[in-house]
Amino acid sequence: MAAVFGSRVRRTAVTTAVAAAAVAALAASQAPGATNDQARDDRAGAADTTPSPDGDSATGDSPYYTDLPPLKSPVPPSSKPGGGVAIGDKEAGLPATVLDAYKKAEAAVRESRPGCNLPWQLLAAIGKVESGQARGGRVDADGTTLTPILGPVLDGNGFAKITDTDRGAFDGDTTHDRAVGPMQFIPSTWASWKQDGNGDGAKDPNNIYDAALGAAHYLCAGGRDLADKDDLHAAILSYNRSTEYLNTVLSWLEYYREGTHEVPDGTGVLPDDRSDDNRPSPGTSNPPLRPTPPPSTPPKQLPEPQEPGKTPGGDKPDKPGTSPGTPKPPDKPGKPHEPKPPRPPKPSPAEQVSRLENAGAAKLTATAGDTFAGRVAAKAENRTGLGVPKVKVRFTISGDTDTRFEGGARSVTVTTTGSGTATAPVIEAGERTGEFTVRARVVERSLTAVEVPATVTARQADELARVGDKALVCEPGKEFADQVEVKATYKGESAAGVAATATMVKSAQDSTANDKGPYFKGADGKPVRTLKGLKTDEDGKLLLPKMYADDTAGTYLLRIVTNGGATLTVELKVAASASPSASASPTA
Repeated sequence: MAAVFGSRVRRTAVTTAVAAAAVAALAASQAPGATNDQARDDRAGAADTTPSPDGDSATGDSPYYTDLPPLKSPVPPSSKPGGGVAIGDKEAGLPATVLDAYKKAEAAVRESRPGCNLPWQLLAAIGKVESGQARGGRVDADGTTLTPILGPVLDGNGFAKITDTDRGAFDGDTTHDRAVGPMQFIPSTWASWKQDGNGDGAKDPNNIYDAALGAAHYLCAGGRDLADKDDLHAAILSYNRSTEYLNTVLSWLEYYREGTHEVPDGTGVLPDDRSDDNRPSPGTSNPPLRPTPPPSTPPKQLPEPQEPGKTPGGDKPDKPGTSPGTPKPPDKPGKPHEPKPPRPPKPSPAEQVSRLENAGAAKLTATAGDTFAGRVAAKAENRTGLGVPKVKVRFTISGDTDTRFEGGARSVTVTTTGSGTATAPVIEAGERTGEFTVRARVVERSLTAVEVPATVTARQADELARVGDKALVCEPGKEFADQVEVKATYKGESAAGVAATATMVKSAQDSTANDKGPYFKGADGKPVRTLKGLKTDEDGKLLLPKMYADDTAGTYLLRIVTNGGATLTVELKVAASASPSASASPTA
């Protein structure tokens, strides 16, 4: 029985005790930055740095379509006599461009977030309840909706109240926000999660390729593993905070997993014809939500009519003296039939694993703030050395470090591929230098873990140059008119955040601090001839404090050294008369 779209209901607070308890149980993991691993591995503060805006949901808890899929599993399209393909179940037909967008989004996050395990059917399920698959696939060749798909005005009148965040750029409303496009993002959420899914250089929530990829990244945020039931539920609830919404999306997810087929754009099952703005007046009741259907049992097939003289299921005529349908006489007594012993249950993927081997980098090194070039990977093998697929492997960053996996997670779970290999997401070095360990282990098994040592080194510079070439001259007992400014680079690029030391040295050959000549002033106003703890700015530049001269005339040297070995020596003159020339010269 095909479903018929009903009203698109407004979401209000869940009022029943059961729903409240369900939401409370998942509250800790509703936001995109929260995952099960986060709680299990006690990684407070490691969540995604982009919070869910305005109401902690992608849609601002906007209305959605509540229809549930047919009770029967979808039947694949059958071939017509003479060629062609017959149309299968209407509800299982997905518009061609919309289906392509979902599959491309799944492929993209499989590369960028391999531990997420996002199925494209989840995007299809959300797209179904949010927009009826972009109004049955009414999109152009590039995937942009032919007409805008807008949710109701979120003005607090029966809905959440969200004041305008985009100046009407996406939703045309400069007073309040509205959910936009086939995946129904509110503008503030789209601003944080926008993507270019079709490579046209634009990030448009009205384009199904862009919107599907944005939704994929949003659902995968915080290191979620959508193969894990709790993470899957948390991701769906982050899209719309309602247990009814969760149940509806899960119903469509399971339906689409049973089978789908492609239909031409614009021929998908349409939502009802009412405008999204035609919402119930305040005080009216919402249409009831249908419960999640229980699994159904297909009706038994009735026997086909038989020709006279033939037995059901056979071609031989009945024996003389018997009538059709006469029961067959029992076999002669013989040796009693011995039932076969039940087959032992097949071991789970994790139970088939005998060892976990390193299949990636043996050691990792990166500069603070950079991305590690190597990837951590582990292979689950059975006793004969073959890889075991579908095994959950948990990767954890251990130690006193602020380094995280992409997305801000400190622990992620990845399912092994057909070859038995699980690859962790890329690792981003924090600002804290030092050593730590990335550990991989099989979930629910006590096998020896794979451990990969990693090191975060301080930011470096390989070259220093003075900004400007004006001579640095001062009369005895006075203040230098100009400050010294330098720029650090590393492999030709500006080197930001690089530690440096500045010292008034005794000579080009003696790098110890001088006890006379130019100096800096300390916090107490006393002369200081060595400055430590200096650091270049975001452009790689470093401006030294003002310099002063004592009463001793002469030529002096200021040496600046950065982490990584870049060195620059600047000449300073203290003279009572005319200003001689001065220069800066780098030294090895």
